Amino acid sequence: MTFPERRASLSPAETESLGEALAREIIDNGLPRFVALFGDLGVGKTAFVRGFTRAIAPDARVKSPTFALVNEYKGKTCSVFHFDMYRIEDEDELYSIGFYDYADRGGICITEWSENIEYALPESYIRVELIKDNESDTDSRAVLFDMIGA
Repeated sequence: MTFPERRASLSPAETESLGEALAREIIDNGLPRFVALFGDLGVGKTAFVRGFTRAIAPDARVKSPTFALVNEYKGKTCSVFHFDMYRIEDEDELYSIGFYDYADRGGICITEWSENIEYALPESYIRVELIKDNESDTDSRAVLFDMIGA
C-alpha cells in the first residue's frame, strides 16, 4: 500500500478485505499502530474493523463499542483496541475511559468517529476515510488511506 491511496469497495465484504489488508501492512511493515477512521453513520467503519481484526484476532466477534466505548480483541501477537468516539465530548471523557493508556499496552488502536477526537490523535497514525460515493449503489464506497506524521 502506498500513501495517500484511494481504493473502491462495492460491498461490506470488500470493505472488510480492505481492513484486513491494512492490518497485515501494519504488522508486516511496522506502520503506525494507530488507525483513525472517519466517515458518516452507516458508511462501513465497523465492517472495516471486522476485517482489520480478522487479521490479528481471527476468532474475535467484532461489534461496535458504541456503549462500551472500547472493545479489546486479543490476538496471538497483539491486541486490537477498538474505540467508538461517537459519544465522546471532551478530553476528560477520554481520560476516564483510559484512552491514552491503551497506546502504551503494545496493541493496535483503531477508532471510529475520529473526527470527534482529532485533538487527541497521536503524532503518527493512519487515517482512513470511508465515503459513500454513488447514490444509486448503496454499497459503493471510496476508501481513502493516508499516513499522518510518519
